Amino acid sequence: MSVSRKKRRVVVTDYTFPDVAAERAAAEQLGAEFIACQCKNPQEVVRAVKGADVALVQFASLTAQAIAGMAEGASIIRYGIGYDNIDLASAFDRGFAVGYMPDYCTEEVADHTASLVLAALRKLSQLDASVRAGDWNAVAVAKPIKPSGETTIGFLGMGRIGSLVLARLLPFGFLVSDPQVNAERAAEMGVTSVDREALFRQTDVLSLHAPATAETTHAINAQTLRTMKPNAIIVNTARGQLIDEAALAEALASGVIGGAALDVFETEPLPPQSALRAVPNLILTPHAAWYSDTSIVRLQELAAIDIERLLSGLAPRRPVPGSRIRA
Repeated sequence: MSVSRKKRRVVVTDYTFPDVAAERAAAEQLGAEFIACQCKNPQEVVRAVKGADVALVQFASLTAQAIAGMAEGASIIRYGIGYDNIDLASAFDRGFAVGYMPDYCTEEVADHTASLVLAALRKLSQLDASVRAGDWNAVAVAKPIKPSGETTIGFLGMGRIGSLVLARLLPFGFLVSDPQVNAERAAEMGVTSVDREALFRQTDVLSLHAPATAETTHAINAQTLRTMKPNAIIVNTARGQLIDEAALAEALASGVIGGAALDVFETEPLPPQSALRAVPNLILTPHAAWYSDTSIVRLQELAAIDIERLLSGLAPRRPVPGSRIRA
């Protein structure tokens, strides 16, 4: 008497793409059931991934409770570069393979970051507002603005994206604070390696490229903001958790620092009551740094490749550091 094998399940918890046709085709080609959801809260995620063999997550939170309900030997794929919305400790405890996609939009994020740096330095939002208000006094609106040769840009973290931003802003001077970048490596890159405190004190523009960890969460806070130059600018395209948003809003409102440009936030979408909406000298974009006409296609193609790999018993293409990958 033959025993029927349970059909494997591939579940997408949430997505912002027009469709998930590539992912569906990859799963169904290998005989798996494919379910696409748009989960709005952690409880919906728990129900969606119950019994799943592969879960693909974009922005939804994959909690310990959700992971506990997945099938034995399951795998998780994050649609994106970071993975702080996945309870990695729970996933690793169960021996799950966890993959992510750190290489699908690096050029786009670097372009966006460099654009925000230049827009903030050149006071483009303030100048635009002045023209709309009928004011033609550029000096009064834009002062102070340094030329690039007198401007120091600091990097908190220097990974793939930080390196690409560096290449786009070569006329500037650079500082970097990153435990993975020693003095020799910094010299090769043409930057000066300093500790975090010196980075905050000396930079005209601070570009954030660190992951959200216990050491980096709220690295930008009321205390560190007070150590920065009064005309300093902060640019964040990394993780919203790096900044204490209430402290930043207060610093911008009171003139402690000169400006900021943010693409990521602690809560997304940015809540209507957020103090950031009302403060001056701040550029806001809606977590858009990753996007181009081709990056979204590339992301889904890579997701489809990972579905095929995982259903075939292989490791994800890019395992999250610390994953215990099955042989």
